[in-house]
Parts: sequence; structure tokens; C-alpha cells
Amino acid sequence: MTRSLVSALALAIVPHMAFASDFDSAMQTFVDENASAWLQSEVLISAITNQNQDTGSFDATMIETLDTQWRSEVGSASELIDGVLINSAADFLRERVAESNGQITEVFVMDALGLNVAASGATSDYWQGDEDKFQKTFPMGAGATHFSEVEFDESSQTYQAQISITIADPATQSPIGAITIGIDAESLM
Repeated sequence: MTRSLVSALALAIVPHMAFASDFDSAMQTFVDENASAWLQSEVLISAITNQNQDTGSFDATMIETLDTQWRSEVGSASELIDGVLINSAADFLRERVAESNGQITEVFVMDALGLNVAASGATSDYWQGDEDKFQKTFPMGAGATHFSEVEFDESSQTYQAQISITIADPATQSPIGAITIGIDAESLM
């Protein structure tokens, strides 16, 4: 490779890396100033702990069945979806969205299997366990945080990034679930 080609590639990559670093820094500030306090909320801890007791024995077949059911019922009245959207933990999450003045586009909490526990609005699927938002947080232990890339979100019609964080039992610091917060990317710049 010629020296000029290497220089051109470096010039193209460095601004992107600097932008990504600035964006990650802005997301970390959001976590520190807002979301970290939510992770200790009794309403979220109780909801996750209770669901872990109910879903702890679910196998892959059960998870797939529930995820398929969820996907087919999104947009209609459903006991499964209502169980995630109509509870005190979901109310807590919607309050956080309302307080954000548009900065938060969505927020949802998952159990130890990556199944939805509570959400500010219906997600496209019930099982998050096969996605980075869960795989790069919960298995990594207490304090693990994952920042997604900025992407266009069809449901909110905004460019957003997702911040995902492991939620741990406050008494033992053992992971019990995870939270994902969708952030309007423009609000971080």
C-alpha cells in the first residue's frame, strides 16, 4: 500500500473514531447522571426477581414459543404483552421516558434469560437473550455496560443508540437481569 493511501485511510478513520469516542462519552455521562440510580429501584429489582422465579426453568423451546407468540400479537391485546406493559415496573419506566423530554425513546428491562419483564412500550420481540444488549451485559456481571451503534429506529422515527446495563441484586451484587435504554442520538450531541 502506498504511503498516500495509508494517510488517506487514516484521515477517514480518525474522525469517525473520535466521533464514536465522543458519543460513548456522552452515553456514559447519561448513565452516570441518570440511569445508574434506576438500577437500584426496588420496583425494578422486585419485578425482575419475581419473573426470574417464574421463568428460571424455561428451556429454549419455551422461550422460542413465547417469542413467536409475542411477535404475532404485537399491536393487539394480549395477556403476554400486557403482562410486560401493564405493571408498576413499566409505569416506572414510562415515568423515566416522560421526564427525559424526548431524550429517551424507549426503555425495557429483561430477566436472567433475556425475556422482557417491563417496557415503556411494546418491543418487536419478547426475547432479547440472543442480542448484544443482553449478551454483552448480563453474562459479563454486575456493572457491565454496552453502547450500541447509532441506527435509525423505524418505530420512533429517530436516530437512536441503545445503552444496556446489567442489573444486579443490591444485596449480593449477583446479576439478575438487564436494562436497555434507547436514546435519541441528537440529544447527546
